[in-house]
Amino acid sequence: MHQRHLPASPNWYCSRCSDINGKGVLGFGAKNTIYLLNVTASSPAVTGELTGHTERVSGFAFCPHDGQERICASTSDDKTVKIWDAGQKILLKEHNVHQSTISAVHWSPVQKLLLVTGDEKGIVVCYWFSSNDTQSFFPEPRTIFCLSCSPHEENYIAVGYKDGMIVVIDISKKGEVIHRLRGHDDEIHALAWCPQPREEPLYGRSEDKTDGSNGVTEAAEMGCYLASGSRDQTVRIWSTARGKGVMTLKLPFLKRRGAGVDPVVKERLWLTVHWPKGQPSQIVSSCFGGEIIMWDLMKSGKQKWSLLGSSSDGQNHSRIVFNMSSFRSGDRELLLSTSMDREIKCWDLASLECCWTLPTLGGFVYCLSFSPVGTGCLALGIGDSMIRVWNTLSIQNQYDIKTFWQGIKSKVTALAWHPIKEGTLAFGTDDGKVGINEVYSNKPPQISSTYHHRTVYSLSWGPPVPPMSFADKPSYSLYSCAGEGVIFQHDPWKFSGEASNIDKLIRDTNNIKHKIPPHTDLSWKPDGSVLAIGNEDGSIEVLKAPMLKLLCTVQQHHKMINSLRWHHEHSPQNELQYLLASGSSNAIVYIHDLKSAIETPSEIPVLMTESFRTLSGHTNKITSLAWSPHHDGRLVTVCYDGTAQVWDVLKEEPVCNYRGHSGRLLCVQWSTVHPDLVWTGGDDFTLHEWAVSKQEHVTPPKSKKRAEMEKKRGPQKKSKKKKVAPEKGRMKAEERELPLGEEIKGAAEEGQSENDKEEEERENTDGPSVTGNGPSFLLLWYFVYIIFFILDLSLKKRKPRSILPLSTSMDHRPKEELQQDCLTLAAVRYSHGQSGTCVPGSGAHIQLGLFTDRDALYRMFQEEEESHVEAGHYDSMVYLRLWKGDLIGAITLAAEKGELTDHLLSLAPMAGYQVWARTVEAYVKQLCHHEQFLKAASHLVSIHKLYEAINLLKSHQLYREAIALARARLQPEDPVLKNLYMSWAAVLEKDGHYATAAKCYLAADSNFDAAKVIAKKGDVISLRTAANLAQISGESELAHSLSLRCAKDLMLFQDWAAAQEVLRTQDSLLGHRLVFSVNEILTQRLADTDVVTWSVASSHTWSKSCEENFLSMVHRVWQSEFGVAATDLVQVKMLHQQLRTVENPPATTSVPLKQLLFHISLDVTLCALSQLLCDWPSVLEELLQALTRGYEAGHFTLMAEMCQLLVTQGLESVTFYKQKLDSTDERSLVISQSVEALVCYQLMYKKWWNYSAETSALTNNTISNGHRLTEKNHSEVEANCNGEAQSDVIFSEGFWKVLLSEPHANLQATQRAIAEIQRRVTSLIQQHNPCKDTNASPQALSTSQSETSEDQGGSLSGKSSESLSTLTARVAEHHKALAAIPELVKKYPFPDVMECCIVLLHMEKHFSPFPPHIHSKATTLLCKYGTTELLCKSWKRLTQ
Repeated sequence: MHQRHLPASPNWYCSRCSDINGKGVLGFGAKNTIYLLNVTASSPAVTGELTGHTERVSGFAFCPHDGQERICASTSDDKTVKIWDAGQKILLKEHNVHQSTISAVHWSPVQKLLLVTGDEKGIVVCYWFSSNDTQSFFPEPRTIFCLSCSPHEENYIAVGYKDGMIVVIDISKKGEVIHRLRGHDDEIHALAWCPQPREEPLYGRSEDKTDGSNGVTEAAEMGCYLASGSRDQTVRIWSTARGKGVMTLKLPFLKRRGAGVDPVVKERLWLTVHWPKGQPSQIVSSCFGGEIIMWDLMKSGKQKWSLLGSSSDGQNHSRIVFNMSSFRSGDRELLLSTSMDREIKCWDLASLECCWTLPTLGGFVYCLSFSPVGTGCLALGIGDSMIRVWNTLSIQNQYDIKTFWQGIKSKVTALAWHPIKEGTLAFGTDDGKVGINEVYSNKPPQISSTYHHRTVYSLSWGPPVPPMSFADKPSYSLYSCAGEGVIFQHDPWKFSGEASNIDKLIRDTNNIKHKIPPHTDLSWKPDGSVLAIGNEDGSIEVLKAPMLKLLCTVQQHHKMINSLRWHHEHSPQNELQYLLASGSSNAIVYIHDLKSAIETPSEIPVLMTESFRTLSGHTNKITSLAWSPHHDGRLVTVCYDGTAQVWDVLKEEPVCNYRGHSGRLLCVQWSTVHPDLVWTGGDDFTLHEWAVSKQEHVTPPKSKKRAEMEKKRGPQKKSKKKKVAPEKGRMKAEERELPLGEEIKGAAEEGQSENDKEEEERENTDGPSVTGNGPSFLLLWYFVYIIFFILDLSLKKRKPRSILPLSTSMDHRPKEELQQDCLTLAAVRYSHGQSGTCVPGSGAHIQLGLFTDRDALYRMFQEEEESHVEAGHYDSMVYLRLWKGDLIGAITLAAEKGELTDHLLSLAPMAGYQVWARTVEAYVKQLCHHEQFLKAASHLVSIHKLYEAINLLKSHQLYREAIALARARLQPEDPVLKNLYMSWAAVLEKDGHYATAAKCYLAADSNFDAAKVIAKKGDVISLRTAANLAQISGESELAHSLSLRCAKDLMLFQDWAAAQEVLRTQDSLLGHRLVFSVNEILTQRLADTDVVTWSVASSHTWSKSCEENFLSMVHRVWQSEFGVAATDLVQVKMLHQQLRTVENPPATTSVPLKQLLFHISLDVTLCALSQLLCDWPSVLEELLQALTRGYEAGHFTLMAEMCQLLVTQGLESVTFYKQKLDSTDERSLVISQSVEALVCYQLMYKKWWNYSAETSALTNNTISNGHRLTEKNHSEVEANCNGEAQSDVIFSEGFWKVLLSEPHANLQATQRAIAEIQRRVTSLIQQHNPCKDTNASPQALSTSQSETSEDQGGSLSGKSSESLSTLTARVAEHHKALAAIPELVKKYPFPDVMECCIVLLHMEKHFSPFPPHIHSKATTLLCKYGTTELLCKSWKRLTQ
């Protein structure tokens, strides 16, 4: 489905989370998904995904048995084990025997279809896939980190634990421990068995030499070596025959090129080991900083290792390696490794060189951008705080990607290449940072000194605007738009300077007084002349550079604009460069044609409420858009529904739909090189490249498909949280990723910390429940009784705590000691202080301080205070200081400890005003800490800090109270009051409380914003209220637009009376009232036909259908109901000019009928006004537009009915109008010819169909489709055949001369020829593209070519040798011929002349013969201009 694919990053800190089978299929767990890759020595290719787990995948392994390579198993933190068929990508079986997090998995290489798993509680589960049986063992009460099944003994399993212990168990003996291998003192990260069954002698020091040998004996021949890698920085080789270690390999301290690594930091180490098949004397292990080393166990000397990728820089991983696996591809042994640096590498174990590197992604793909200078250079903004720049055209390395992380440190949410300076890339982040990176240098990025307050969503390079344009300006400025709704202009020459907010320039230039809505996106027209800005309220503002003069406002969306894009400028159709595509949160894409607003701007900005094209089909909010640079009007959109949709904008049709992602899509780019390739990225952490021509779907999925995609992403379980060990903690997908080079101390450097949390399933609550009978019920009542008894005791009155506890406790000693105190006190009092060692009020005599002098009392207070501090009784300490008279000290202490009270505050004035004010401020902070904001504000008011009190209430969202206080105490003109209202209104508007927000805006004299926020809901009542509010408050332009919008909504409901009532409130909408009246009359007339089938909610009596001429009735109603008549030509002319400015887009087949009738009504209104003005050329032109709309929309019945209403007498009516024209006015004559042709065209078909119906009815009383022709229909046919006044006209010579126009036949033939050649060019390109597919066989190519030829009906037979240059030359000739045709002929529509010729020749067989020269002319025109295959077939079929 896709060409190239960047998958999500493999999960970290798992003992076995990736594996490869013998067929070269690599699988690895990333988040809760398993990705599958086809691996060769030259390149990888992502082939699919396995989805089903609800939490992080913790392990993955392929079945190693021959013929079962497609079977694989995965484990997850959701405590399930799933068995998959990787070939068909389906789930085969699963079990959830484990009750704890699963940490290890392995297939038995010997025992067929045995899967072994281990969890953090120490449980080992054996699962036999074929029989679906399980068996659990509990060899050790330790946390399992890894396990490995023996490749030689089917019942032996080695298990590694967190504390460094390794055990070998025998599952045939109920999990009996065969060996306990002690030697490591930290986590066991990996275990690997030697592929050779016998224990050959090894070089090196044995850890238990008893006989001078190399650590093995002859009795050990039947054993097998086991290798282990541990966090203690050693790799150990164990003899399972003796149960002891035979070799210890200490990791070398390697210094990485380009960066120093501290080997002492054990937290940075994950030591995985792999023993390749066929190499029993060599082991591969990871090292400190991402290096991979090959150990030669048979090599003597100190250095037994060789470094992989040592020949050149950049081959090694830059961070620690987690998993390794190998397979044989031909005669080469290939090793696959995954790392914390988010890269998967393939190594040739013979040459120890890196074959290729596959980058992966550790976050959402927020943005994509192709360089306009560096061809094929694609920049990716990722949520893992890194920018990736991909040379997509690289031949040697199809994944040639450079990574940039310096200076970013947060999610990259926006990117923009400089338009002319190669390698200059601007980026924006989610913390509001804007920077510029030079991708072809090693310099750190420049960071703008101006930060946004929220996430940067859009960046764009454009011409500088004031104030920057007044200085020594650069050729381009950088514009950034962020979540707070502000657009900054940054000077790339002075990035450290202050950026300017363009809102000030917009306000000054356009004299805007009301609040500008928050901006959400911006897009400069490619030529830099016009800026489009999308807003939060769904409006789009189009501004002229450099002063940002407002040209027009587009009010089509009703929700926030997410993306704006201008059409490219290199189209041969010049008018396409004025197309602006917009996507918002309402799932609809609108295309706006801004040519008239840009080329002929009016003094007053135009309000546009009609789109040029409407693209609907997505089911969620649109996130990004991209025009194809290779096609005209080809657009791709991405959406939260998880799909990308390609549209043909001009035809308003879907082309294809891509559904390869498993999450929401966030960005899209069309390839700048290949016209068939599109790039998309989303929140599934993946980037896809896919071909438009290879998609099987055409439109986005419906709601059920949306539900399936949500299910595919996996449900998010509600879970409890628990603390986990730092080395096994898992962080959230977007939080666990750290940029390269970030140094964080300890375990946090690995993405973990002691406080990390992991999600866990809810505990199983199945078990016996308490019922109303038995001992459980009595026990429950006993507990309830005890609880109530304790509560009753707690409610009893307590004795207050003593403020002098130390001295009081001394009064509870034995009687002898109390009497001795009396003697001591007497001695102190009467010895005049000469009492020897006795110091009253301190130490053992503290109680005597109460009975002697003040100094003794103060000493007692001091010790009591120290006691209260130790006990935390600060209130008692404060009272003691108060009693001493130390008021300031008491207050200071209480403020420091947060123990201020109202009582202390009331005493503070005794120490002076300054002390009281400081005390109030401290008390306010204390109250805020306890969230007593109202009380805190009141205290601030007491010390005359009114503004601080208001800000306090405002900062804690207490807007109502803040406004009440400000209204009560501030002057009415104080700006703080207005700021309060505006801030509260913004919050209310965001929360959807539009009515209250409008009140705030009104109170702040922001009437414009009040009306807009009321209208934001979009229903009829809200729009009418908003229009009335705007009218009352003097915002006439806004009232005009809102009333018109409300009336259009009522028109869709056919509530004509209410629509006129709304328009009547605005004098400026008289012209639109005329349009609505014409629409109502037209709808009532068409209700008698098959055109209008809906019911009318309300209508006026003057619109009832009658026999009066349509235009005469319109004029009569205008005069009687609206006062518009030919007597007031000034008013009529003003109304005509007003309605001419209303946008009336061309009709298409997809326009709804109600909207089509409204557009026709506008044309008829203009025609009727021109008739009052006696402007006959305009009458005919507008009459032509009204008749043409039904023709262009493919609605023949509507066109015929409009001819019947507007041209009642047929050609005689047209002749009447022609007599009013100036015979020298060539333009008017051409228009009249087109009107005549359309009238004749529908008359021709009416005559033909009536004759066919009559003949069929008279012969077998049936019609062609098999339905019976009723008597009523038969009588209507006869009436039409016999009573038509125009029937004889059809056989006249003048009738056919109008239709058989040779200039128009020449024009139409030339246009058909150009279209035919373009189709051939497209066919040649489609045949050429599969030839570039290296995977396609010659048979497939020949088949596809033959199928293409058959699909084209042989149109290319005999012409396959035509080259592209030949076709291009022919197109140029036809364009030259097209240019020679008069512009007036090309400008106005005309029926298909060839079609009329064929119908004439067919009718001649059934009617009286036509004049010979008419027959001859029709035949000549067909021979000359009807050379296409389709016309020839139609000619033969109808004339035979």
